[in-house]
Amino acid sequence: MEAKKTESADLMKKTSFFFSIGLLVTLALVFTAFEWKQYEKSLIDLQGKNTNIFEEMLEVPPTEQPPPPAPIIQQPQIVEVPDEEEIKEDLNLKFDVEVTEETKVEEVVIAPVEEKENVDEIFSVVEESASPKGGYPAFYKFVGEKIKYPAQARRMGIEGKVFVEFVVNRDGSIVDVKAIKGIGAGCDEEAVRIVQSAPSWTPGKQRGKPVRQKMVIPITFKLG
Repeated sequence: MEAKKTESADLMKKTSFFFSIGLLVTLALVFTAFEWKQYEKSLIDLQGKNTNIFEEMLEVPPTEQPPPPAPIIQQPQIVEVPDEEEIKEDLNLKFDVEVTEETKVEEVVIAPVEEKENVDEIFSVVEESASPKGGYPAFYKFVGEKIKYPAQARRMGIEGKVFVEFVVNRDGSIVDVKAIKGIGAGCDEEAVRIVQSAPSWTPGKQRGKPVRQKMVIPITFKLG
């Protein structure tokens, strides 16, 4: 049995119309979807590029500065002056007295200052030392003949050397006799006595002139 429908209620005639509307809607959705993804991807790429640019700016190495140049040392310039070059100077001399051809110039002689001798000065070392007349062998021969061994020193068995100090005057006389290192028991006094009684000496000389000189000699005491 065949169904009966009115023309307004028959939907088969509008199938192509609805199909076209559905196709347009589908295409619109697909297009919108593609455009949205492309937008997100572009935004992500833009953010990534901005980050990379920032990182590259941070990684720029520092610029190395060259060291300062060494100071320039200027060598002194030596100016040679020829030997034959004459140096001319203007000498302006002023005299209180007018000088003429008849003016006589007298030579001024300065007399040497005489040194005053100190006759009382006593020397320890001189150019020519004082010595006994006849030499030291003659002096010690006199001492051996005139000396008297003290009895106390003989009883005690004392022997040794007595050092006697004295001054030989400018005339050779012997003064200021004293024992500076002795052995005691009367030997010191006997050594002083024998030197005081000795003959005069030849005085010492300084610059060719006799002077006073201090002397020290040993007097030996020995039991025979």
